Amino acid sequence: MNGSNGALLPLLATDESVVAFFAGVADLDATNPTGHELEDGVRLASGARLEQFARAGSGDAFCFVGEGGEERPVVYVSLDGEAGPLALGLPELVRLCLVAPWWRDAPGRTVEELQAVADGYREDVPDLDRRRDLAARALGLDPAGLPSEAAALARLVDLSRGPVAAACLVVGYEGDPLDPLFGAARDRA
Repeated sequence: MNGSNGALLPLLATDESVVAFFAGVADLDATNPTGHELEDGVRLASGARLEQFARAGSGDAFCFVGEGGEERPVVYVSLDGEAGPLALGLPELVRLCLVAPWWRDAPGRTVEELQAVADGYREDVPDLDRRRDLAARALGLDPAGLPSEAAALARLVDLSRGPVAAACLVVGYEGDPLDPLFGAARDRA
Protein backbone atom coordinates (compact mmCIF):
# COMPACT_ATOMS: atom_id res chain seq x y z
CA MET A 1 0.00 0.00 0.00
CA ASN A 2 1.27 3.46 -0.82
CA GLY A 3 0.61 4.40 2.81
CA SER A 4 3.63 2.49 4.10
CA ASN A 5 5.61 5.69 3.73
CA GLY A 6 2.87 7.90 5.15
CA ALA A 7 1.38 8.82 1.79
CA LEU A 8 -2.24 7.70 2.24
CA LEU A 9 -3.66 10.92 3.64
CA PRO A 10 -2.48 13.05 0.70
CA LEU A 11 -4.07 10.54 -1.71
CA LEU A 12 -7.35 10.68 0.23
CA ALA A 13 -7.31 14.42 -0.36
CA THR A 14 -6.12 14.67 -3.96
CA ASP A 15 -6.45 11.51 -6.08
CA GLU A 16 -9.65 11.84 -8.13
CA SER A 17 -10.80 8.20 -7.91
CA VAL A 18 -9.87 7.98 -4.22
CA VAL A 19 -11.71 11.19 -3.33
CA ALA A 20 -14.71 10.07 -5.40
CA PHE A 21 -14.97 6.87 -3.37
CA PHE A 22 -14.03 8.08 0.10
CA ALA A 23 -15.81 11.45 0.09
CA GLY A 24 -18.65 10.41 -2.20
CA VAL A 25 -19.35 6.83 -1.10
CA ALA A 26 -17.69 6.19 2.27
CA ASP A 27 -18.43 9.69 3.64
CA LEU A 28 -14.81 10.32 4.66
CA ASP A 29 -13.71 13.69 3.32
CA ALA A 30 -10.03 14.55 3.78
CA THR A 31 -9.92 17.22 1.07
CA ASN A 32 -9.93 20.26 3.38
CA PRO A 33 -7.72 19.54 6.39
CA THR A 34 -7.76 23.15 7.59
CA GLY A 35 -11.56 22.99 7.72
CA HIS A 36 -11.55 20.17 10.27
CA GLU A 37 -11.95 21.27 13.84
CA LEU A 38 -13.34 19.39 16.81
CA GLU A 39 -15.91 20.96 19.05
CA ASP A 40 -14.30 22.89 21.91
CA GLY A 41 -13.63 20.64 24.89
CA VAL A 42 -13.87 17.31 23.01
CA ARG A 43 -10.73 15.42 23.98
CA LEU A 44 -9.29 12.08 24.97
CA ALA A 45 -9.76 11.11 28.62
CA SER A 46 -6.08 10.12 28.74
CA GLY A 47 -4.96 13.60 27.77
CA ALA A 48 -3.27 12.27 24.60
CA ARG A 49 -3.54 14.29 21.41
CA LEU A 50 -6.74 13.99 19.36
CA GLU A 51 -6.11 15.26 15.81
CA GLN A 52 -8.96 15.51 13.33
CA PHE A 53 -7.86 14.68 9.77
CA ALA A 54 -11.18 14.17 7.95
CA ARG A 55 -14.90 14.66 8.36
CA ALA A 56 -18.17 13.10 7.36
CA GLY A 57 -20.86 15.11 5.60
CA SER A 58 -22.69 15.40 8.92
CA GLY A 59 -19.68 17.10 10.49
CA ASP A 60 -18.62 13.99 12.43
CA ALA A 61 -14.86 13.69 12.83
CA PHE A 62 -12.21 11.13 11.95
CA CYS A 63 -9.27 11.66 14.32
CA PHE A 64 -5.81 10.30 14.96
CA VAL A 65 -4.92 9.45 18.57
CA GLY A 66 -1.59 10.43 20.09
CA GLU A 67 1.60 11.48 18.36
CA GLY A 68 3.01 10.08 15.15
CA GLY A 69 1.84 9.50 11.61
CA GLU A 70 -0.73 7.41 9.80
CA GLU A 71 0.00 4.37 12.00
CA ARG A 72 -1.83 5.97 14.95
CA PRO A 73 -5.23 4.63 16.10
CA VAL A 74 -8.21 6.26 14.41
CA VAL A 75 -11.26 7.37 16.40
CA TYR A 76 -14.63 8.50 15.05
CA VAL A 77 -16.33 11.30 16.98
CA SER A 78 -20.03 11.80 16.20
CA LEU A 79 -21.89 15.04 16.78
CA ASP A 80 -24.59 12.78 18.28
CA GLY A 81 -22.38 12.17 21.32
CA GLU A 82 -20.81 8.87 20.29
CA ALA A 83 -17.17 8.01 19.75
CA GLY A 84 -14.93 5.03 19.41
CA PRO A 85 -11.94 3.45 17.74
CA LEU A 86 -12.30 2.40 14.10
CA ALA A 87 -8.84 1.18 13.23
CA LEU A 88 -5.24 0.83 14.29
CA GLY A 89 -3.85 3.14 11.67
CA LEU A 90 -5.05 4.79 8.49
CA PRO A 91 -4.34 1.71 6.31
CA GLU A 92 -6.81 -0.34 8.39
CA LEU A 93 -9.42 2.46 8.21
CA VAL A 94 -8.99 2.61 4.43
CA ARG A 95 -9.68 -1.12 4.16
CA LEU A 96 -12.76 -0.85 6.40
CA CYS A 97 -14.19 1.96 4.27
CA LEU A 98 -13.44 0.13 1.03
CA VAL A 99 -15.25 -3.08 2.05
CA ALA A 100 -18.01 -1.68 4.30
CA PRO A 101 -18.52 2.02 3.52
CA TRP A 102 -21.84 1.71 5.37
CA TRP A 103 -20.15 0.69 8.67
CA ARG A 104 -21.97 3.51 10.57
CA ASP A 105 -25.23 1.60 10.08
CA ALA A 106 -23.84 -1.65 11.54
CA PRO A 107 -24.13 -1.27 15.35
CA GLY A 108 -26.68 -3.55 16.94
CA ARG A 109 -27.81 -5.18 13.69
CA THR A 110 -28.11 -8.87 12.96
CA VAL A 111 -26.29 -10.48 10.04
CA GLU A 112 -29.52 -10.37 8.02
CA GLU A 113 -30.04 -6.69 8.82
CA LEU A 114 -26.44 -5.94 7.86
CA GLN A 115 -26.96 -7.67 4.53
CA ALA A 116 -30.04 -5.50 3.96
CA VAL A 117 -27.99 -2.37 4.73
CA ALA A 118 -25.25 -3.49 2.32
CA ASP A 119 -27.84 -4.31 -0.36
CA GLY A 120 -29.44 -0.89 0.10
CA TYR A 121 -26.06 0.78 -0.29
CA ARG A 122 -25.46 -1.14 -3.52
CA GLU A 123 -28.87 -0.01 -4.81
CA ASP A 124 -28.00 3.61 -4.05
CA VAL A 125 -24.51 3.27 -5.55
CA PRO A 126 -24.89 0.72 -8.38
CA ASP A 127 -21.25 1.12 -9.45
CA LEU A 128 -19.95 0.64 -5.88
CA ASP A 129 -17.63 -2.25 -6.75
CA ARG A 130 -16.12 -0.43 -9.72
CA ARG A 131 -15.55 2.75 -7.68
CA ARG A 132 -14.11 0.73 -4.78
CA ASP A 133 -11.73 -1.13 -7.09
CA LEU A 134 -10.53 2.10 -8.76
CA ALA A 135 -9.87 3.70 -5.36
CA ALA A 136 -8.15 0.59 -4.02
CA ARG A 137 -5.83 0.37 -7.02
CA ALA A 138 -5.01 4.10 -6.78
CA LEU A 139 -3.97 3.43 -3.17
CA GLY A 140 -1.79 0.51 -4.26
CA LEU A 141 -4.17 -2.19 -2.98
CA ASP A 142 -5.33 -5.30 -4.78
CA PRO A 143 -9.15 -5.34 -4.40
CA ALA A 144 -9.05 -9.16 -4.19
CA GLY A 145 -6.84 -8.87 -1.09
CA LEU A 146 -9.27 -6.73 0.91
CA PRO A 147 -10.88 -8.24 4.03
CA SER A 148 -14.48 -9.44 3.91
CA GLU A 149 -17.27 -7.17 5.16
CA ALA A 150 -17.81 -9.57 8.07
CA ALA A 151 -14.12 -9.51 9.06
CA ALA A 152 -13.96 -5.70 8.91
CA LEU A 153 -17.09 -5.33 11.06
CA ALA A 154 -15.87 -7.95 13.54
CA ARG A 155 -12.66 -5.94 13.88
CA LEU A 156 -14.72 -2.84 14.78
CA VAL A 157 -16.44 -4.75 17.55
CA ASP A 158 -13.12 -6.16 18.82
CA LEU A 159 -11.57 -2.70 18.95
CA SER A 160 -14.59 -1.31 20.81
CA ARG A 161 -14.28 -3.88 23.59
CA GLY A 162 -10.55 -4.09 24.17
CA PRO A 163 -7.71 -2.02 25.56
CA VAL A 164 -7.76 0.20 22.47
CA ALA A 165 -11.24 1.44 23.44
CA ALA A 166 -10.02 2.38 26.91
CA ALA A 167 -7.00 4.21 25.48
CA CYS A 168 -9.24 6.00 22.96
CA LEU A 169 -12.01 7.08 25.33
CA VAL A 170 -13.34 10.45 24.16
CA VAL A 171 -14.98 12.90 26.55
CA GLY A 172 -17.27 15.73 25.57
CA TYR A 173 -17.04 19.40 26.43
CA GLU A 174 -18.80 18.76 29.76
CA GLY A 175 -16.21 16.15 30.73
CA ASP A 176 -18.47 13.08 30.41
CA PRO A 177 -17.41 10.12 28.25
CA LEU A 178 -19.18 9.95 24.90
CA ASP A 179 -21.29 6.84 24.24
CA PRO A 180 -19.48 4.01 22.43
CA LEU A 181 -20.07 3.54 18.70
CA PHE A 182 -20.05 -0.22 19.18
CA GLY A 183 -20.24 -2.27 22.33
CA ALA A 184 -22.39 -3.14 25.29
CA ALA A 185 -24.04 0.22 25.94
CA ARG A 186 -25.08 0.68 22.32
CA ASP A 187 -26.06 -2.98 21.81
CA ARG A 188 -28.68 -2.72 24.57
CA ALA A 189 -30.33 0.30 22.93
